[in-house]
Amino acid sequence: MTARPPVAIAVAPNGARLRKADHPALPITPEELAHTATACLAAGAAMIHLHARDEQEGHSLDPGLVRACVAAVEAAVGDRLVIQVTTEAVGLYPPEAQMALVRAVRPEAASVALRELVPDPAAEPEAAKFYAWCQEAGIWLQHILYDRADVLRLKGLVARGVVPEERPSVLYVLGRYSEGQRSAPADLLPFLQAADPVWPWMACAFGAQELDCLMAGALLGGDLRIGFENNRLAPDGTPARSNEAQVAGAASVLAGLGRRPASAAELRQKYLNL
Repeated sequence: MTARPPVAIAVAPNGARLRKADHPALPITPEELAHTATACLAAGAAMIHLHARDEQEGHSLDPGLVRACVAAVEAAVGDRLVIQVTTEAVGLYPPEAQMALVRAVRPEAASVALRELVPDPAAEPEAAKFYAWCQEAGIWLQHILYDRADVLRLKGLVARGVVPEERPSVLYVLGRYSEGQRSAPADLLPFLQAADPVWPWMACAFGAQELDCLMAGALLGGDLRIGFENNRLAPDGTPARSNEAQVAGAASVLAGLGRRPASAAELRQKYLNL
């Protein structure tokens, strides 16, 4: 019998907008992120998606702050987690600052929202230089896509060589711009119908059906991202205890489906052919 492929779990533990007042277990400092990374690794995570915060708990793309977070997590888990930094703008940072962060920090992986980094055709030449530089530097970019239009736009950028990757890594975000930020498993279908089938992909979801969406994604061949950035409730509707509890819950449901969490090495193999 052929073994079913493992499913990678990425944890997004803090996001750009939440603060300690939203959940006491939300990691803010580098030390808290390192503790969360260690616990989530033990629970089954293969990747951590990092947002750095300033002294007021605000979202920051300051390279020094981001480096401190990466260094703390790396010291705690080594290469047993893929460490992905965010370039999310949150209405504060232009594309130039997002690209400058990646060039300054040179992380193993970074997430880039297509509609933020390449907001219009005029932004394509600089974006093309950035994408080419990341490819040359060996930085794994994950393209964040919010709807079918984003998928089709990425396909066009790949076809024209603006994005030089033949198999760009993507994250499908379900429910981010829906009413009440709610998602359902069927929300995956427009993404998958529009995408190139060779693209390796993850999904994350907002709302009460987060876990349903993620398991549907796993069964359809994707990987999943879970954590307080998208949802702070357990599947039964009660407040989630911690990010690692969310990861462990996802790993448990995967086990019930006959799947296991992928390791960081397996995640790199799938997305980067390493």
